[in-house]
Amino acid sequence: MSKKTVAVLFGGQSSEHEVSCVSVTTVINNINMDIYRILIIGITKEGKWLKVNNTEEITSGSWKQNKETAVLLPDAVLKSVLILKGEKAESIKVDVVFPVLHGLYGEDGTVQGLLELAKIPYVGCGVLASAISMDKLYTKIVVDTLGIRQAKYVAVLKKDLEAMEEAVKKVEAVLSYPVFIKPSNAGSSRGISKADTREELMEGLKLASEHDRKILVEETINGREVECAVLGGNEPKASGVGEIVAAAKFYDYDAKYNNAESKTILSPELPAGAAETIRDYAIRIFRAVDGHGLSRVDFFVDRNTGEVIFNEINTMPGFTSISMYPMLWEGKGIGKPQLVEKLLQLAFARAAEAGGESDAL
Repeated sequence: MSKKTVAVLFGGQSSEHEVSCVSVTTVINNINMDIYRILIIGITKEGKWLKVNNTEEITSGSWKQNKETAVLLPDAVLKSVLILKGEKAESIKVDVVFPVLHGLYGEDGTVQGLLELAKIPYVGCGVLASAISMDKLYTKIVVDTLGIRQAKYVAVLKKDLEAMEEAVKKVEAVLSYPVFIKPSNAGSSRGISKADTREELMEGLKLASEHDRKILVEETINGREVECAVLGGNEPKASGVGEIVAAAKFYDYDAKYNNAESKTILSPELPAGAAETIRDYAIRIFRAVDGHGLSRVDFFVDRNTGEVIFNEINTMPGFTSISMYPMLWEGKGIGKPQLVEKLLQLAFARAAEAGGESDAL
C-alpha cells in the first residue's frame, strides 16, 4: 500500500505565529510514518510559503531562510503543491492537508477556502465554521439563538473610536466596570485587556483596535475558566472538562504561554451537573457553527451560583505540550498518535461525504 502525502501547514501571518510553530512539531511527531509521507510547509509572518525539511529547522527557526517556495495550487484537478527552487519546479500531489494554523489567515476560513477550491481534504472545520468561530462577535450572535448563557456584551467598531467619548458612553449604558475588551478577530488572548475605569476602557479599546476593526466589550464574569474538547464529524463527542488556573489576573497570552505558574487541571471538582452541562453545551455550540473535526469550547463556571457561561470556541486549538485539547483526550485514553490519525481520517470522511477526492480513503 502506497503512502499518502499529508501537507502540514504552520506559522502564518497571525499574532499566534509562534504558537503554531510549537504546535506543529507535536502534530508532525505523532503522524504515523508507516502510512504517510509528510510535506512540511512554513508560512512566514510576511506570508511567504516555504518548504521545510524537518522539525529541527522549525525549532531553531532556520526554516525562514529556506530557498524553496511551496505554492499550494487552487487547481482542483492537480491537487498539488508546487515546489519552486530557482528556475526548477516540481509538483507534489497532496492527499490531505493538516493546517496547524492558529488565528487570522489560517483558522478563519481563508486557508480552508483555498483547500475547498483545490478539492483537497483537510483537517478541521470548514469555511463557515472557521469564519464564524474566529469572530467573537458573530459567535455570540449564533450562540444567542441557542439560549445558552454568555457574558453580556457591546460591540464597538474601530471607526467609533474617533468619537471616543460616545463609544465609552455606549459601553457604560449597558455594562458596569470592570469590563473585558477583546478584538473580535484575534486568537490566543492577543489584544485583550481588563478595564476598571473609564480611562482603562479607553486604553483597552485602543489596544484592541490594533488587532481588529471590530471590538467586543464584555461584562466581567466572576468564574472559573474551564474548557471542553470536541472531536468528530456527524456525531461529535465531547471530552471531559479541564480547568485553567491563570497566574495573571486573567488568562492573557503571556499567562497562557510564558508563565510557568499557570496550571491546567483535568477533571476538576465542579458543582453538581456542571460538567455534563459543559459537555452538552460544547456539542450544541459546535453543531450550531457547523463544526467538523475538532474544536475546543471554553466556558466560565460562576463562582457564586455555579452557572455555566459560554466564553468562546477555537476551531484549531493549540497542540503544544501544555495545550488543553490533546491533554483532555489523553485523559479519555486517546493518545496523541491516535488523536492525529483520527483527525486525518475525519478529513477524508468529510471530503468523501461532500463528493470530493476520495482516492486516499
